[in-house]
Amino acid sequence: MPTVLLIDDNAGVIDALALLLSLHDIDALRASTPGSGLALLADSAVDLVIQDMNFSADTTSGAEGETLFRKIRTLYPDMPVVLLTAWTHLSTAVELVRAGAADYQAKPWDDRKLVATVRNLLELGEANRAMTRNRESDRSLRRALKTFDLRGYLFADAATARAVHLACQVARADVPVLITGPNGAGKEGIASIVQANSGVCAGPFITVNCGALPSELIEAELFGAEAGAYTGANKAREGKFEAADGGTLFLDEIGNLPLAGQMKLLRVLETGRFTRLGANREREVKVRVISATNADLRTMIRQGRFREDLYYRLNLIEIVLPPLAERSADILPLAEHFLGGDKRLADDARAALLRHHWPGNVRELKNTISRARLLAPGDELHASDLGLCSAPVALAPGNAFDRAEPDRDAIEAALTSAQGVVAQAAAELGLSRQALYRRMERLGIGRAP
Repeated sequence: MPTVLLIDDNAGVIDALALLLSLHDIDALRASTPGSGLALLADSAVDLVIQDMNFSADTTSGAEGETLFRKIRTLYPDMPVVLLTAWTHLSTAVELVRAGAADYQAKPWDDRKLVATVRNLLELGEANRAMTRNRESDRSLRRALKTFDLRGYLFADAATARAVHLACQVARADVPVLITGPNGAGKEGIASIVQANSGVCAGPFITVNCGALPSELIEAELFGAEAGAYTGANKAREGKFEAADGGTLFLDEIGNLPLAGQMKLLRVLETGRFTRLGANREREVKVRVISATNADLRTMIRQGRFREDLYYRLNLIEIVLPPLAERSADILPLAEHFLGGDKRLADDARAALLRHHWPGNVRELKNTISRARLLAPGDELHASDLGLCSAPVALAPGNAFDRAEPDRDAIEAALTSAQGVVAQAAAELGLSRQALYRRMERLGIGRAP
């Protein structure tokens, strides 16, 4: 439970406030003097302070309360403080709010307004602490990534950095890796990072698009075929597993592999042995397998369209690459990279790129910039050159990653409607509170508008 420190010389006020907060799952510490309040602050984990302004016989000056506030402000600059006053001049309260007080409320207070203020401040404090931790973690993560070969993979967003870091971490372990994410998000780039930092980085890196193979040719494509094994097979051919021997085989769109192919793939993963189509002799290979999919394989397992045993063979380590709409810090760096040095993005173009939801992800962004670069006159791209929809694109349901996310305007409108109470805003947007915090962090929304 969050903890609020109550500092007031009136025991009745303290009791009423403590009871009110307890009804909303907020714990309270009690202090009747400024000195005892400062002592509790020094010794206890406190998330917010509610303090009286009048402690002396001269109940109209608020001098002791002002002194207490300024001491708290000096010793704990990030501590939110709500001022309670019955007699202090309004000008004094306003001055202290300008000096950093979170809010002031007159006695007798409005229960609903006070609770809303406290909850809002507690939630904002939680969000700010989480953002600070994430920034520190992000800086540490980026320092660690400098020691790895990232194959020129361009990113700025913390979510992408985490996926890249996990790819580097698991690269040296000779275990299967499954990369999940929507089409066009950059899964092959993540696979290349795994390969480049692996123990077989000097070996071949062979890519197979399982979604582009006719079902009747999958076995020959993966395992090879002898001459005459099928119509048109005039000579023996090497399969992808043989080609990848001593290196890495990247199986893209693994969810499109038919059940018969899944069974044969499972056997190779278990034994390292296979037989060419039309042959009698088994061959043995040593191959690191990385697979990728935009499909929800767990749902496919329930539907009988994907083997559960194969799923667990492929998914010893899963790297999730979010949609570009959830990696907004990547958009402009990628756009500038695709644009090259001969043209630049105007401010309205930057704004349009950030507003768009990118259902086609990085691939759509690259195509958009490439088209605009070729067709736009002059050396500056404007929003009108990009050919994007003016309204955000709502993604049609198709797989686990195809979902629309609320944009900055929607979040700020919900926060305003909820008077800054994040839990209420999250409910209005159809998100969990944690999901809204993460979305606020990605969009740089540090506090309610």
